Amino acid sequence: MSAVPANPVRVEGRLDPELSRWLWIVKFILAIPHYVVLAFLWIAFLATTVVAFFSILFTGRYPRAIFDFNVGVLRWTWRVSYYSYGALGTDRYPPFTLAEVPDYPATLDVAYPQHLSRGLVLVKWWLLAVPHYVVLAIFFSGGVFVAGQVEDGAGAGIGLAGLLVLIAAVVLLFRGRYPRGIFDLVLGLNRWWLRVAAYSGLMTDTYPPFRLDLGDSEPARVAVEPEAGETT
Repeated sequence: MSAVPANPVRVEGRLDPELSRWLWIVKFILAIPHYVVLAFLWIAFLATTVVAFFSILFTGRYPRAIFDFNVGVLRWTWRVSYYSYGALGTDRYPPFTLAEVPDYPATLDVAYPQHLSRGLVLVKWWLLAVPHYVVLAIFFSGGVFVAGQVEDGAGAGIGLAGLLVLIAAVVLLFRGRYPRGIFDLVLGLNRWWLRVAAYSGLMTDTYPPFRLDLGDSEPARVAVEPEAGETT
């Protein structure tokens, strides 16, 4: 019997034990340099995804250099979102890097696929992902959401996720703590959209689950029985 990750997209966040009561009020200013850089990074992400599309279509492989870059964009986006109004889970300023930073409170990784379906690449980013776009529209923007916005977590309204973070911010301001139940739900919502972003970005053929995996850590690895004749 072997163990495999429950999902190739792993999104985790550790809640700071001591969060400032007021710093969240000015984080939109502090995060501006990141927003500027991310605007250009997401333009590059879209361009490299088009290149990856044709590579997968003709070879069944996602170019490794492009894959690592696109994972880095998702990773950077998640760190900034976690610091700012996507979660408000840490007061530690995000680093300016595409690389993995294991000791940062917010981490993201996507397992590199050795082979991807040539047929799925034609439909998964628009047709197959549509049900997720609809659900995420409700969660992140109160119903006003378009497919392209899923990849950067932006929406046209506050939505459930924004409302939860706002409630957490008010509680933090007056009570000096982040309600754990709200944090777990916020992490689950962010985990959902990042899985969909990776799927629609052609980085995996594993269809995102329709569920909220709550809490700071990803679900435990799944045990898989070996096939007949296979050794462990």
